Amino acid sequence: MPYGSVGIERFNALSDRRAVHALFEICSSTIWARRVVKGRPFADAQALFDRADRVLAELPEAELDAALDGHPRIGARVEANSTSSREQAAVQSAGEGIREALGTGNRKYEEKFGHVYLVCASGRPAEELYAILEERLENDPETERRVMRSELAKINRLRLDRLLRDPPRPEGEESS
Repeated sequence: MPYGSVGIERFNALSDRRAVHALFEICSSTIWARRVVKGRPFADAQALFDRADRVLAELPEAELDAALDGHPRIGARVEANSTSSREQAAVQSAGEGIREALGTGNRKYEEKFGHVYLVCASGRPAEELYAILEERLENDPETERRVMRSELAKINRLRLDRLLRDPPRPEGEESS
């Protein structure tokens, strides 16, 4: 049985409260988490991913801003053992020069677009993320919102996949 089968069964067995909490750790939009949970039970991991993508695509702009609040700046120091720390591992070990360039670029981006620069950083070196930042600074606000929403969907899928690999146990279920 693939890992996702066990993970989706456990996820489906969680109480609504625990499932929303688990999803809120993935994306800091309570509306997103609640709407994804309402799609349970999911037949498989793909059904969960598809639901998460649809809900994200339909989020109002204000709630999308709430989702962004859960993401630190690319290159900023993040908590040890946090999801963002794991995703930005290559950036955290980058040289001071590229980290400073990312800091400057982040400030320009935030001044132009009014929100944090969001990119799926998992496994990508700091130099690549900086090049993407420079390219995206050329976008108009509407285009950038679409790109940012797409990047958030990628991040959410990676995190959902991780959740299914090590799902929380339903209430009352003992660990072995």
